[in-house]
Parts: sequence; C-alpha cells; structure tokens
Amino acid sequence: MPDFRQQFLQFAIDRRVLRFGEFKTKAGRLSPYFFNAGLFNDGLALKQLGEFYAKAILSAGIDFDVLFGPAYKGIPLAAATAIALAASGRNVPWCFNRKEAKDHGEGGHLIGAELRGRILIIDDVISAGTSVRESVDIIRRHGAEPAGVIIALDRMERGQGTLSAAQEVERAHGIPVFSIASLDDLLDYLQTGTDMKQYEQAIVQYRSIYGAVPP
Repeated sequence: MPDFRQQFLQFAIDRRVLRFGEFKTKAGRLSPYFFNAGLFNDGLALKQLGEFYAKAILSAGIDFDVLFGPAYKGIPLAAATAIALAASGRNVPWCFNRKEAKDHGEGGHLIGAELRGRILIIDDVISAGTSVRESVDIIRRHGAEPAGVIIALDRMERGQGTLSAAQEVERAHGIPVFSIASLDDLLDYLQTGTDMKQYEQAIVQYRSIYGAVPP
C-alpha cells in the first residue's frame, strides 16, 4: 500500500472522519465503520485533504484536462485539489456547477474553467451514483468527455446489485473510478497496530455479507 493511503486513513481517524462502532447506512445496513467527509471542516484539514487527492491523482496517472466538482460537496474538493496539484507542479483548470441557473451576469450553470477535453469528476464517496450521473450529463452536454471519477474512500460494498457502487458507475458510464483509499487499504491498515486490529473482524464479517462481487 503506497504510504499516502495509510497516511490518509490515519488522518481520517485523527479527524474523526473515519470512526468505528455501529452505524446505519442509507441502505439500512448496520456498518462497523462510518466515513463522514463533512468533518474535514477547517482550513488545515481541507488543505491536507486536497494534498491527498492530488497524490492519488498523480499516483494513478489519470489523463485529464479539467477538474470538475459537482455541487455542493465537490466544490471545495475541486478547489483544494487544484491548489495542491499546482503546488506539485501540475496546474490544471477547475470548474463547478450551480444547482440552479444564474439569470444575471454571465448566467448559466457553470463557474470556472470551460468544460473542454477530458474532465475528471471529484467527490467524497459514491453512494447511489446520482451525483456522477448528473456530472456526466453536464460534461457531455458541453461537448467534453468524462475521464473518470476520483473519490476519497471506496467502501467496495454492493450497490443496487452484486457490483459495488463504484463498479456500477464504471459499467454505466464507461469511465474508471479511482480512490485515495479503499476497503482493502483499510483492512491492511487495521493490521498495522494492536489498537486498530480490534475492529478488523467486524469489518471482515460485514464485507462477507455486503461486499461487492468482482465484475
């Protein structure tokens, strides 16, 4: 596991973004862990989060021209990641959408760079895939092509069928989904210290029930 993935998981635990216990998911499942990216809620945390996204993007070698952050959660993620990428030597344009069209000034739904070429969508997680579908529609409507999706954590559990939500997005839109870290990385991480290993068995059991089947 690349160091940044382990560092990201420790960062998420330190910020109490990643917690262990018993949590009810939107799907009604009782999960032994919970990831709430909304708790990256101060300047330093957002700066560090952007740096982790940038490291994941650079490590994956994703070919893209513009970074797109879907409203609303994707907006600060796109901004922070664009800044972090620039600091790493890669200056990329970024853009985000409005939920409602502006009827004065420049008008329209988009703010920032023009959607042109290959567009990388950035978000925190993929649940039902609604945000990705809306983003892909916006991108293609403007004559550009989605290059992929980058998220913070891939839970790797079943979505509507036997595939994970990320796999469903890949199949539905023909684009890859990347993540800073995945459930595989989390299980590896839990084995690195005795204080974390206590949570491993519950997550393994949860995965045996709700884990996605490889496509």
